[in-house]
Amino acid sequence: MPYADVNGVSLYFEEHGPATTPAAGGEPPLVLLHGGFGAGEMFQPLLAAGVGEGRRVITVDLQGHGRSPVAAEREMTCEAMGDDVAALVKHLGLEQVDVLGYSLGGGTAARMAVQHEELVRRLVLVSVPARRDGWFPEVTAQMDQMNEGAAEFLKQSPMYGLYARIAPAVEDWPVLVGKVAAMNRRPYDWSDELAKLTVPVLLVFADADGIRPAHMVEFFGLLGGGLKDPGWEGTGRPASRLSVIPGATHYDLMLSPLLPPTLRAFLK
Repeated sequence: MPYADVNGVSLYFEEHGPATTPAAGGEPPLVLLHGGFGAGEMFQPLLAAGVGEGRRVITVDLQGHGRSPVAAEREMTCEAMGDDVAALVKHLGLEQVDVLGYSLGGGTAARMAVQHEELVRRLVLVSVPARRDGWFPEVTAQMDQMNEGAAEFLKQSPMYGLYARIAPAVEDWPVLVGKVAAMNRRPYDWSDELAKLTVPVLLVFADADGIRPAHMVEFFGLLGGGLKDPGWEGTGRPASRLSVIPGATHYDLMLSPLLPPTLRAFLK
């Protein structure tokens, strides 16, 4: 199994499609980052739908998730995991990649772009806010109540079923739950840093997301979107884009049949 030792953690990753970086003028590899308690294999529906077709695709199991062992001594933060993914990209000898992250993976992708923008050509952030209060209050209230003690209750969930099937040490499940819970309780506001990004960004949300619609528009505004009429010929259109997928929630957005064509159009 392919593992990379970076920043004191061991990351499991898989590669799909062409094994070599394309020639100049071609599309760079695409890195996919899963949500909380997930794993890289959760992107199989997107890959089957042709997202990343014809190019090298790299799925990563983030710190303590999936087949990546829990690093008990290190706290879990999007900042640290963003550095991990950047280190993995360098470990693979890649100069630049496109990055797509969902939820927790979206926060990781955002931090990677902020901290290592030179490695990112295009960035897709799916169902993640620019600051913690972008979530609905009831969502942050649930985050505030969650701790390691929720591990037993979560054993009834599909998330634990995935972890129990592939984790190198299934007994580390409470440690992972505790680390994710601690990270979710931490306040953050990345607005100023995200506003300085120069790479094109696609923001994707569900129309019934856990993120407030007003914040979706605010986030797009940070990237230069929705601030003025682009003109008859569209010359004032921003490089970044906003997509709101109808009939979806935060929890099933990645399975929407409307998502793959939206991603393909932006990534190409």
